[in-house]
Amino acid sequence: MGMPMNWRSSVGAAALVASLSGIGAADASVVIGGTRVVYPEKEREVTVKLTNEGDRPSLVQAWVDDGNANALPDESKVPFTLTPPLFRLDPKKGQSLRLIYTKEPLAQDKETLYWLNVLDVPPQATDDPDTPNLLQLAFRSRIKLFFRPAALQGVADESAEKVTWNFAPKADGGYALQAKNPTPYHVTFTKLTVKSGGATWINDKGGMVKPGATEQFNVGNVPSLPAGPIEVDYTFLNDYGAGIEGKYAPKKTH
Repeated sequence: MGMPMNWRSSVGAAALVASLSGIGAADASVVIGGTRVVYPEKEREVTVKLTNEGDRPSLVQAWVDDGNANALPDESKVPFTLTPPLFRLDPKKGQSLRLIYTKEPLAQDKETLYWLNVLDVPPQATDDPDTPNLLQLAFRSRIKLFFRPAALQGVADESAEKVTWNFAPKADGGYALQAKNPTPYHVTFTKLTVKSGGATWINDKGGMVKPGATEQFNVGNVPSLPAGPIEVDYTFLNDYGAGIEGKYAPKKTH
């Protein structure tokens, strides 16, 4: 199905505006079927389902970036092809994106993180030349794409329980909860509750800990190192984006 010229001529500008202004996906009609994508190395391709839940057709542009959220589609150098990269999606209809790994060498001892972008460009409200120009908003959704080498040891959904925790000094004073991830997988936490010596601290913003990395999480005012053991109740996201609860009790701090 052909696309109107007013869509074609504006998609590049819309991509630029959405990229540089950080326009979010809260009001987007085109919805991605999932909050993350895992690409196992041995898979020939991975498909991602998109659905237009709105009442008007949209022009959709999709691309992958390597972490630079401001990079335009033709500036991203990634080891994937994505088809179709540009298409019309009618209301209440769906479209599958085919993601194919191009076999360029990537790290084999850990996951590599990329990002899948979906730009939703609705049609202009009017073609009437007598109507003043209106700002055409585009809505971008951006989700994590994990490339997972076949040789990795362990199970991704068991990685959170292998993360170790302790309190560590912050650069600006006080202490933060610190996570060390010894696994080759990315671990994303959505909520952390820390208990020690009758006190409780909470972080409900969460964050991600990269493979083999250490990451600090702010849990509020912790002016001094808590005495005695601590317990960490956490919620992490599995491969399907579902929240899974767990508990960790580090050894007593000496």
